Amino acid sequence: MPPEKSPQSPVVCGQRVLILNEHGEKLVGLLHEACSKELVILCHGFRATKDDSILVDLAAALTREGTNAFRFDFAGNGESEGGFQYGNYRKEANDLCSVVSYFSEQKYDIIALVGHSKGGNAVLLYASMYHDVTAIVNISGQFALEQGIDGRLGKNFMQKIKKEGFIDVRNKRGQFEYRVTEESLRDRLSTDTLLSSRSISKDCRVLTVHGSKDEIVPARDALMFAANIPNHELHIIAGANHRYTGHERELTSLVLDFIKPHPRTSSSLRPKL
Repeated sequence: MPPEKSPQSPVVCGQRVLILNEHGEKLVGLLHEACSKELVILCHGFRATKDDSILVDLAAALTREGTNAFRFDFAGNGESEGGFQYGNYRKEANDLCSVVSYFSEQKYDIIALVGHSKGGNAVLLYASMYHDVTAIVNISGQFALEQGIDGRLGKNFMQKIKKEGFIDVRNKRGQFEYRVTEESLRDRLSTDTLLSSRSISKDCRVLTVHGSKDEIVPARDALMFAANIPNHELHIIAGANHRYTGHERELTSLVLDFIKPHPRTSSSLRPKL
């Protein structure tokens, strides 16, 4: 997946929280507090950080609605400890598990996990493994992880990485950006999105939001999630790109309405969160 040009939004402040993952690495996050114990955890995408404007906007909207929000950096990204890795899908799901465990111990009611792009893959993979959060929001996650690799690594990337053991990715100016090892590439290629999608409990509500004009992850990937996740709702935002430029309010509204549905006339119709 190509790097995401994610605008940083330092405007909304929160309480700094440090959480150890299973490898002893410190994960750095910001907790936005509201007058409740309900909590939504927000996950960033590939080579992005907790200060991604999509996450910052969602955190602000959630707190206005009376729900706590926590956004954090996966290991090897942003302020968190650890080395950056190209794949790391399972490790990021396990980082998320450390975050969920921490806040569960603090007696928060975790009502949803939300992820953008690769963060969408992280929350879905988590849901397939742990079955303890009942609402998941996948914003522009990628289903076909074998697709799009040659755009960054070159057409003969497998032969090159087997020969050299790694590929250094550089920008258009020839400057080094990050290293892809054979191990991290195989981590990505061995992550079975089809199996994990079908392994999500039918008791877990999943929303996938995708832009029809997404230039990084094609909208057809969203259709694949919809076809394979048992309890799934799909919303394609017409004209939206990968970062929802010009569609930020629509995105935020969709996510909030899914996480906190408007009360029904009968309490028996309300989703159990």
